[in-house]
Amino acid sequence: MVEWIVSPDPVDYDLAVREMEARATAIANGEADEAIWLLEHPPLYTAGTSAKREDLTDPDRFPVYDTKRGGQYTYHGPGQRVAYVMLNVGKRGHDVRRFVKGLEHWVIATLDHFNVKGEIREGRVGVWVARDDKPPATTGDSAEDKIAAIGVRLRKWVSFHGLSINVEPDLDHFTGIVPCGIAEHGVTSLVDLGLPVTLEDVDVALKKTFPTVTELQLTQ
Repeated sequence: MVEWIVSPDPVDYDLAVREMEARATAIANGEADEAIWLLEHPPLYTAGTSAKREDLTDPDRFPVYDTKRGGQYTYHGPGQRVAYVMLNVGKRGHDVRRFVKGLEHWVIATLDHFNVKGEIREGRVGVWVARDDKPPATTGDSAEDKIAAIGVRLRKWVSFHGLSINVEPDLDHFTGIVPCGIAEHGVTSLVDLGLPVTLEDVDVALKKTFPTVTELQLTQ
């Protein structure tokens, strides 16, 4: 059984990490159900284990948190749906790559709910959308923007941290970092793509498409 938790108000980042770690430990010990926590954060930047200091281009803009999840710098803030996944990866095959792939496909299925085609790019973390309405970043390249980020950590084969989908964040807030170390492409959101989507709409889609994660883990 997976418990769904929704926080109506922005959650302090340090508090969220403490809560995730405690829940992950309880799950590993068989003392709690798995959980998915849907929330927003106040504006902030996080640095993953691969973050490069030069990619923090405006260090005084928002609070910066060092975190032990995978990945590089990411932004979190109002209008972005964060989904923290506290799931037992051990019972899903002990395969971290397959688990992350399941999260990617979960995001893609969620975006498809709004007729947005999310795509994965080799060598680039996260989920991307083609932008036919924008000039390419470099000659011979197609224009693409990032719409979702993924970064997880495991403890005793239980995951925490997770993913974020840009619904209606202030896209200018991303300019204080090089998101995930990729400077050649931009960042977009569902509203930026012209869709009148709310966080609540995305929550419904996430819950509806969540079986994508389990199906991928158990069938491949």
